Amino acid sequence: MSVNRRDFLRIAGAAGVAGATSTVAAGSAPATRVSDDWMGMLTDLTLCVGCRKCEWACKDANQLPGQQPIDAYDDKSVFERRRRTDAINLTVVNRYDPAAPGEQPVYVKTQCMHCFEPACASACLVAAFRKTSEGPVLYNENVCIGCRYCMVACPFEMPAYTYDDPFSPAVRKCTMCFDRITKEGGVPACAATCPVEAITFGKRSELLALARDKIAAEPDKYVNHIYGEHEAGGTCWLYIAGKPFDELGFRTDIAATPYPELTRGFLSAVPLVLTLWPALLMGAYAFTQRRDELARAEAEPGENAATEPQPGDHDE
Repeated sequence: MSVNRRDFLRIAGAAGVAGATSTVAAGSAPATRVSDDWMGMLTDLTLCVGCRKCEWACKDANQLPGQQPIDAYDDKSVFERRRRTDAINLTVVNRYDPAAPGEQPVYVKTQCMHCFEPACASACLVAAFRKTSEGPVLYNENVCIGCRYCMVACPFEMPAYTYDDPFSPAVRKCTMCFDRITKEGGVPACAATCPVEAITFGKRSELLALARDKIAAEPDKYVNHIYGEHEAGGTCWLYIAGKPFDELGFRTDIAATPYPELTRGFLSAVPLVLTLWPALLMGAYAFTQRRDELARAEAEPGENAATEPQPGDHDE
């Protein structure tokens, strides 16, 4: 296969960009590990009744397409399949039916977990994600290049990509209603709308204390685990439940080590490795060009010999 000049320049340029932007990715994880002032959310799954009012409130607050009247969210047929968040549904509620007869189903609200050290921010080549001093993880679509590495990196599979508009693609995820909570008395839309107060907003340290108090007060009602306290190094969205989390669709194989720590050494080495690519590609280009020249030179004498008249060809 020969490599023409245009293809070579395209590949070399891409390698150069990757080498430059990898330096950003290697340092994109936040320096602060934990802050007691970070805001967070606590979802008590023993209280959730599956009304999906949080879904309606999220769409309304974020002005997402596909909004319906609030009464439409009473439709229970959506629970027949497991749903994931996507570009127009930043939070979804799923139902987990009981294994034993007579038990009640459990409804689970999912959304971005707002990790202490977000894997999405670590994987992003252009620092489009950042951990704010308030706690939420935010995304800047103005610098996003659409690589979607964040979608691969997230252990909770939360970032979603907008595929409907090829000219302005973007990643979408929960922001914990950042614009609301940074105003005095502001509360995320889902927490403000929940009719049974299954979602509590506040400082993460206070939410942990509340969760521990609930578990201690009713040990037969709750499993002795606060999901998000340690998973992936800790998250700002916390859960307590009356059933083991692995029965409710939660990943329980996520270690306490923040995901960026698992890749930081590799990402630091990436810029050095990628600086070699232009030289390697230039060498490959020169080699293929020289090989093609030799192949043409070898082919030319044979072609001339085949076309030149031989003695006796025209003798009758």
